[in-house]
Amino acid sequence: MTFRIGRAAAYSVLCDGYVGDRVGSTVSYVREGRRHVVIDPGMVSSRDAILRPLSKLAVRPEDVTDVVLSHHHPDHTLNCALFPRARVHDYWAEYRNAVWKSRPAEGYRLSPSILLWETPGHTPQDITTLVGTAGGIVAFTHLWWDESGPTPDPLASDPRTIPKHRKRVLAVADRIVPGHGRPFVPRRTWVGGGRTGTP
Repeated sequence: MTFRIGRAAAYSVLCDGYVGDRVGSTVSYVREGRRHVVIDPGMVSSRDAILRPLSKLAVRPEDVTDVVLSHHHPDHTLNCALFPRARVHDYWAEYRNAVWKSRPAEGYRLSPSILLWETPGHTPQDITTLVGTAGGIVAFTHLWWDESGPTPDPLASDPRTIPKHRKRVLAVADRIVPGHGRPFVPRRTWVGGGRTGTP
């Protein structure tokens, strides 16, 4: 099957994630047309770490149409409720208010340039959000915590699957936005570094 994705979206990293004596998720914003998407609004130093950069982009919490959760750990989900009108997407459903709409994440498109892939490994429920931009394809994923990996992921539910999914993502991605670090440009054959730690 040929991989196809539009190139009309734009993105901003709202908050770089980190791991250490504290943990924070990388929180990102993607826009395509009327779609305003926040990815992984989890644990951050304060809600302003998410809301202030959105405000600088002239985006209000009620403007956000979609929230995507890479997986269900609290450090990636804690601030999901900041966006009262958003549909929330995970690996098996879309949620809004009291409506639960089941669907697989694999191949689900939020828009022509925003596509979900199932990439389990860190948890059985992990997904990657692929975003086509004018500058290339950006992968928002927890397959990497940061540029160094870690390899192996010390908290992975199934570490054997991570290299397979990393290779799949690397075959299309021009940039990686990892779960707990700054964006980086990968090498096509790169599947991780050697750092270990806690998520």
